[in-house]
Amino acid sequence: MRICAFLLALVFSALPAAAETVVAGLSRDTIRITANFEGSEILIFGAVARDAPAPQGDPLEVIITVEGPSRPVAVRRKDRRFGIWVNTDAIEVDAAPSFYAVATTAPINEVLTQTEDLRHQISIPRAIRAVGVQVDDQQNFIAALIRIRESEDLYQTLEGEVELRDETLFDASVRLPANLVEGDYRTRIFLTRGGNVLDVYQQDISVRKVGLERFIYNLAHERPLIYGIMSLAIAIAAGWLASAVFRYIRT
Repeated sequence: MRICAFLLALVFSALPAAAETVVAGLSRDTIRITANFEGSEILIFGAVARDAPAPQGDPLEVIITVEGPSRPVAVRRKDRRFGIWVNTDAIEVDAAPSFYAVATTAPINEVLTQTEDLRHQISIPRAIRAVGVQVDDQQNFIAALIRIRESEDLYQTLEGEVELRDETLFDASVRLPANLVEGDYRTRIFLTRGGNVLDVYQQDISVRKVGLERFIYNLAHERPLIYGIMSLAIAIAAGWLASAVFRYIRT
């Protein structure tokens, strides 16, 4: 009997813990950039599916990230030399998200360990990749890039903005600014306990230019000569019209 009890205990100890997974959705999965586009707001909502009651101990936390297409970017530092500001140092970042927002149920250092952040690249500094940069103050350059894009509302840290009810239902909203880059925006939802990631859910948001914006964008990139001639013609016509109106007013 003791052997049977021991074997049963061993079997149950080897079984996986109660799984917690994300079931989520977005208020919209397509954003159209038009000539009068002033930004958009995405509502992200979902629930936690379980095959057993929620475990006791560390509370459940939710992290939501929205990431735009990554591009290389040059970060330069200016210094005052002989009375004028000049570029003195620069680094080339391998890939930096054009937009990045991270929303959490609590301060990010309380809901995520550094190891999990490194593995999943969740926080803004981890999302920026500068692998080949050999500069002593690399972190200062990256911090400067983050500050610049935060001032443009392109990088957002929304701690405490995810509302979690009864460790089951959650929702958050992320504001997308008007100066978006076209492409697929990756949305990720992380469930964590004790700073460790339990499950990850991912869905893309398509951001595309349409109408006049699409025409101008295609013309500028595919027919730059025609685009330049049209721009010059419009500038000349606008100047002539303004001059004619001014002369008419004076008379």
